[in-house]
Amino acid sequence: MSNTLVPELAVSDWRRSKAFYCDLLGFCCVYERPEEGFCYLRLGAAELMLDQIGLGRSFDGGHLPEAYPFGRGMNLQIRVPALLPLLEALAARDIALFLPVEEKWYRAGTEESGNRQFLVADPDGYLLRFFEDLGRRPLPG
Repeated sequence: MSNTLVPELAVSDWRRSKAFYCDLLGFCCVYERPEEGFCYLRLGAAELMLDQIGLGRSFDGGHLPEAYPFGRGMNLQIRVPALLPLLEALAARDIALFLPVEEKWYRAGTEESGNRQFLVADPDGYLLRFFEDLGRRPLPG
């Protein structure tokens, strides 16, 4: 596809994960291989792959998640035009946020880059950080 880095998430139930990403968060399925429990998803310019553990090829040798939550120590940052539709969809399904909405400014060289963001866990516990870009500003002081 078009991105040079596309994470592949090992999931416990690819259909449940696909429904979470597509039906709830607005990703579209670019293609899938049901016999392998695999699908390739896109939301704007963000792309990711879901691969069910135990179907098709699974990377083992100590590299598969062993217990919930999967993806410990990692979160995936995904830029969206607006947070509100995602927040409304999650609230309608009573899905709690892992980190509530916040405005955060990060030093980036001689400027700060701003995000309005929140984190939510997917069905396997992977953390997704959705953000709206607030632009850049000079460093304070």
